[in-house]
Amino acid sequence: MSGVTLSCVKKTYGDVQVIHGIDLDIQDGEFCVFVGPSGCGKSTLLRMVAGLEETTSGQIEIGTRDVTRLDPSDRGVAMVFQTYALYPHMTVRDNMGFGLKMNGHPKAEIREKVAEASRILKLDDYLDRKPAALSGGQRQRVSIGRAIVRGPEVFLFDEPLSNLDAELRVEMRVEIARLHKDIGATMIYVTHDQVEAMTLADKIVVLRKGVIEQVGAPMDLYRDPDNRFVAGFIGSPAMNFMDGNIKGGKLDVPALRGSYDLNLTTVHAGKSVTVGMRAEHLQTDAQGDTHVVDMTESLGGVSYVYLVGDTGERLIIEERGDHRSATGDRVGVSIDANRIYLFDTESGARIRT
Repeated sequence: MSGVTLSCVKKTYGDVQVIHGIDLDIQDGEFCVFVGPSGCGKSTLLRMVAGLEETTSGQIEIGTRDVTRLDPSDRGVAMVFQTYALYPHMTVRDNMGFGLKMNGHPKAEIREKVAEASRILKLDDYLDRKPAALSGGQRQRVSIGRAIVRGPEVFLFDEPLSNLDAELRVEMRVEIARLHKDIGATMIYVTHDQVEAMTLADKIVVLRKGVIEQVGAPMDLYRDPDNRFVAGFIGSPAMNFMDGNIKGGKLDVPALRGSYDLNLTTVHAGKSVTVGMRAEHLQTDAQGDTHVVDMTESLGGVSYVYLVGDTGERLIIEERGDHRSATGDRVGVSIDANRIYLFDTESGARIRT
């Protein structure tokens, strides 16, 4: 197995640059997830690693090899796509071993590798079935098995769960996480779903407009975002944002009718800021009247309360326990000052106090 290193990697289509000098080091055996909104360049970057997109400039290394200009078949990677791309007339066994067969591998070797992949993915009972007789999750497992039998240095996943229903997505997330633990391979995974990113990744790469916004472990990004974009993208529900002002070393949040002592320095004096608050760090106060409960989303052990303030701002608050707010209630909102995030309103950069 091998790690992957990207050095000042760029991609242009004509006069349009879509990847802007990416530098990234993915360690051997690491599960790295590229995440970001549609059009951020995550799939393009993955396809550049695979060799399916030409690298305009920069260097891509897998292990100690410079693979920037190598054909996909010579890079030592295997890719799992959003679509299963299985041969409908072939059995599961034949689909998984087809690539090795086309490359002239001995039949005994093919049988051995297919059997091992089948054991890992729990496909033994389906080896003689054809794709039409499989569920969506089973088909995706066959697609992954086809990648495993090739014995690649790096596995690449391009939104592999997008075509599955909600229950199967959860099931396949667990299976992919288990697969990574079992075989210890380097894996790069692309998704627009930050929940997938948080549950699968050792390292998350947050992309926007072809630029890396932040790289880190899932909980590091959640707890310590570098900017408003990362703070709003990582976490479900998204972080709440509202306007604030710094006066006399304190933070004034008009929508909450509150003032918070954050030990701010004179550098911040008079500055307008964006205030960020996670849903789980806010509490409703039945004695207050700053917000109206627009709706409550009850999920059993937790509820999310959607509030509308008198000045039109919207908040989402997490509630647990026996008491849950009801639609139409008027409530106040309180927060622990230690849980407040501040961002520069113009640049979106984090203001660290």
